[in-house]
Amino acid sequence: MTRPTISAIRAMEILDSRGNPTVRVFVELGDGTESCASVPSGASTGENEAVELRDGDSSRYAGKGVLTAVSNVKEIIAPSLIGMDASEQALIDRRMIELDGTENKSKLGANAILGVSMAVAQAASQSARIPLYQYLGGAGARRLPVPCMNIVNGGQHADNNVDFQEFMAVPIGAPTFREGIRYVVETFHILKGILKDRGLATSVGDEGGFAPNFSSNEDAIETIVQAIEKAGYKPGEQIAIALDSAATSFALDRDGEYDLNRSHVGKMSSGELIALAGDWIEKYPIVLWEDPLAEGDWVGFKQFTAKHGKKIEVVGDDIFVTNTQYIARGIKECTANSALIKLNQIGTVSESIEAVRMCRDSGWHYFLSHRSGETEDTFLADFAVAMDGGHLKSGSASRSERIAKYNRLLEIEEELGEGSLFYW
Repeated sequence: MTRPTISAIRAMEILDSRGNPTVRVFVELGDGTESCASVPSGASTGENEAVELRDGDSSRYAGKGVLTAVSNVKEIIAPSLIGMDASEQALIDRRMIELDGTENKSKLGANAILGVSMAVAQAASQSARIPLYQYLGGAGARRLPVPCMNIVNGGQHADNNVDFQEFMAVPIGAPTFREGIRYVVETFHILKGILKDRGLATSVGDEGGFAPNFSSNEDAIETIVQAIEKAGYKPGEQIAIALDSAATSFALDRDGEYDLNRSHVGKMSSGELIALAGDWIEKYPIVLWEDPLAEGDWVGFKQFTAKHGKKIEVVGDDIFVTNTQYIARGIKECTANSALIKLNQIGTVSESIEAVRMCRDSGWHYFLSHRSGETEDTFLADFAVAMDGGHLKSGSASRSERIAKYNRLLEIEEELGEGSLFYW
């Protein structure tokens, strides 16, 4: 059998969902297979994330151009990978990491490296005539993720008075992915009507959730509960709530002090945020809380998990950045009980898989995620099924770059038929 060797790699600068440049990579194999992949970009980013290489040329896209990353694909990465077997994903990713030679992929750029990594995986799966989710996850990959749909945006994803970044509706009681999507989409549309009736804005944030000025952070949750009920569902039984505080964005320092200035709540300590979370967990059907404290607040994170970790999934994002070095520390110190997994946070497909494996081996959950700056690329949908994580966040029901992922998951469920699995 002829091995699927890489015959060509090229790249170009495209735009993401926020109108900022990002990288698209094309890979060709010797058997005629062609594939491409587009790299997402984050707004709320951890300080230890792999580096998204930008040009810094103020005359183009306010310095956000990615022509240097594109050039690195063409001139440095491509010559080194031509002739390699596209099915050897880990070896290819390792070669690029060695070419870069830095701890955070700052030389070649994680956006350049990830674009190639994703495109190679896509090409290898196409060459083998195997769906990407089965190529990456094996023949047994058949579990559809429960969609944690972002229906209210705040924090750095919106220009409103809500401190916390994401409020998500989670169809924990749905029998299938298809029905789960219906549950939360119907709730999303009902929520829009409630907001209009209250005279609140129905414009959306970066990830497609509504971004009005609520009377308080808690008002956002209460309004979502109202929407769930008005849509005909039972809060906590059929649809639950997940939150992402993205607390690093309102942290004042590494000593556990925060300033909820958007909502004019003022300064709070780690302990006060932990107590607030306890009140909300008792009052509302919350099943997951991401980044309840800042990336530098390891002590507070551990205290939060000790207090609430038996009731809900406590997810570390900025604190772990999909990096096994930080996840390992979190496991050892009981910092959380779950890690967010973002492909562009670490920069290669194989490293992302290793982060998932570490979580699984330790008994942790893992939460697959998009970024605020997305593209129409659906790699994430297949990756979520391949990783068998059980849940995914990919934005709301109002932006095509988010809907593309959900539609791909509907296709996968259709392909799997009665063999598909779906449960929280």
